[in-house]
Amino acid sequence: MSLEMNQEVFITCAVTGSGSSQDRSPHVPRSPEQIADSAIKAAKAGAAVVHCHVRDPDTGVPSRDVKLYREVTDRIRASDVDVVLNLTAGMGGDLVFGSPDSPLPLQQGTDMVSAAERVAHVAECLPEICTLDCGTMNFAEADYVMTNTPGMLTEMGRMMTELGVKPEVEAFDTGHLHLAKHLVSQGVLESPAMVQLCMGIPWGAPDDLNTFMAMVNNVPADWIWSAFSIGRNEMPYVAAAVLAGGNVRVGLEDNLWLAKGELATNEALVARAVTIIEAMGAKVIGPEAVRKKLGLTKRMPR
Repeated sequence: MSLEMNQEVFITCAVTGSGSSQDRSPHVPRSPEQIADSAIKAAKAGAAVVHCHVRDPDTGVPSRDVKLYREVTDRIRASDVDVVLNLTAGMGGDLVFGSPDSPLPLQQGTDMVSAAERVAHVAECLPEICTLDCGTMNFAEADYVMTNTPGMLTEMGRMMTELGVKPEVEAFDTGHLHLAKHLVSQGVLESPAMVQLCMGIPWGAPDDLNTFMAMVNNVPADWIWSAFSIGRNEMPYVAAAVLAGGNVRVGLEDNLWLAKGELATNEALVARAVTIIEAMGAKVIGPEAVRKKLGLTKRMPR
């Protein structure tokens, strides 16, 4: 495949994530106010899209509380900053097994709920975009499995489409793209679909460039895609994604550091991405251009 660099790039900022990073950096936002404020700062720095999880305000532990999502959504929409809102729908499919000698019963941290419950906050808040993790995989910890069966994804995808919310397919390996194509062929997801290529997550697709280009080459030509990698490769993947024809994602969900020994903020990571993209000769586009590209309708404050 010959590379065709993307000349008009949008940046997604993944503001806080669902990992256990809350005690590793004081900049990881916890409360709805902190998450919204960080998202607004990221938008001012150049992010057209903000991807939000919520956390327990006291402990920082990831949460699925619909009221917390409602507060984050209301705060962002009530601000004087325009940004496309992207909420996660990735939680609620967590299996934590016991040791290999005694895998059952399932352990603390298991959180398996219905499709309706997994998208309850999406139905309540009606973001313009929400994520759809398009596959099951071993995920970092020894006995944790991120569980997304074809049946569950079909039901969640239908709910999102009926709500008028654009699913962003989170693809952690090439098989996830294969499943996403199937969901489009069945009319569960509308075409062209939107994809996020998630690189370097243990134990999904590694973030070497050969694997990355295999992922890129499996995205249908008319789909819109972005990509990211985690940790130290976050910024190199800004350049790689643009060069390969895609859009980019940065943020504290994926990386806590701006440089060795220097903790990042979301707005600093976005600003660094803007610098890279513009230095490559491309243009960073804003939320209205993203809405036009993706066929989104701006949601007004409640």
